[in-house]
Amino acid sequence: MNKTTVIFCIDGLDPEYLEACEMPNLRALVRKGFSNIGQAMMPAVTNVNNVSLVTGSYPEEHCICSNYWLPGGRDEGIYVESAEYVLTETIFQRAQRQGKTSILVTSKDKLRTLLADGATISVSSEQPPEWVVAGVGPPPQIYSLEVNGWVIKAASYIMSLNPADVVYITTTDYAMHTYGPDHPQSQKHMTILDDALGELVEAHPDIALLITADHGMSRKTRMVDLKHALEDHGIKADPIPIIKDRYVVHHSNLGGSMFVYLQSADLDEAVKVLRETCGVEEALPREEAAVRFRLCYERIGDILVTGEKDVVFGDPAEVQMPPNLRSHGSTHELRIPIIGYNDDFSGFSFSENRDIGCYIFEHVLV
Repeated sequence: MNKTTVIFCIDGLDPEYLEACEMPNLRALVRKGFSNIGQAMMPAVTNVNNVSLVTGSYPEEHCICSNYWLPGGRDEGIYVESAEYVLTETIFQRAQRQGKTSILVTSKDKLRTLLADGATISVSSEQPPEWVVAGVGPPPQIYSLEVNGWVIKAASYIMSLNPADVVYITTTDYAMHTYGPDHPQSQKHMTILDDALGELVEAHPDIALLITADHGMSRKTRMVDLKHALEDHGIKADPIPIIKDRYVVHHSNLGGSMFVYLQSADLDEAVKVLRETCGVEEALPREEAAVRFRLCYERIGDILVTGEKDVVFGDPAEVQMPPNLRSHGSTHELRIPIIGYNDDFSGFSFSENRDIGCYIFEHVLV
């Protein structure tokens, strides 16, 4: 069997965390491999970037453009948690087609259901099978610092019983939403990650390892209400948080970008109003947004609104902004680390996190 290639996506790993926290095991890997700062996909949210990673493609191709979607003609949105919404081949499907094996281990069960079609084994900390719990122990709850360490240990345990060609490990960003890089709890969380990573490499010394993030993270201090900004000018619309998912303790569905679905045809006027709204960085009509960020035209709103670095979007009648909120979704959370270890990566450019998926398709699943 060929060398196992492990992709490790650390949810919300802004480069500032690597600068502020001691991670001796990770730094040892970097010294023997490579490390650079790359770009995530926009919008800078979990679903968009994890799917880009496992498909090696842009959202215009795989068509996952948000965590939550309001299809045309529907009054209510849907959580994007099913593999049926992914329209491009994943590394798991390619491996299956080639008769190779793959493993997916994730903290969030929504990523298991979204990504795992074709995976030989797929496990989440929220719905772990009994045989994994018997080998690793029960998982910590999803809103904890310890859950990500469990996920890495579970992946290592599964690999020891079931050798695989490709392994994809992805965590949750509860800690990054809750604590800044300099907070002692961040140091604790990063130590948990680093210790588990060291144990993974010690247990499986021959693996090739690629590490990145799905997005960065920023401190947020202002909440901007787009719905009422438009209503003040007589424009009825449904602003949908792109970050919206079921993990509301993380972020209260407050992120740095929104899709605005208009109830009338006042596109030009709505764009004008939004661009003049304090805290809005850009308001792009659907066609312009699709071209600028390589998004799927049919899966986005009439307008994409992005916020200034300290801004999240939400309705104060529906949600109270948590103190010390950290979040993502805007262009200010696109910087992410890309790290490679124990393989010949020469001649391959890793400038975006999705390039890791491209590498798998071009050099591993060939």
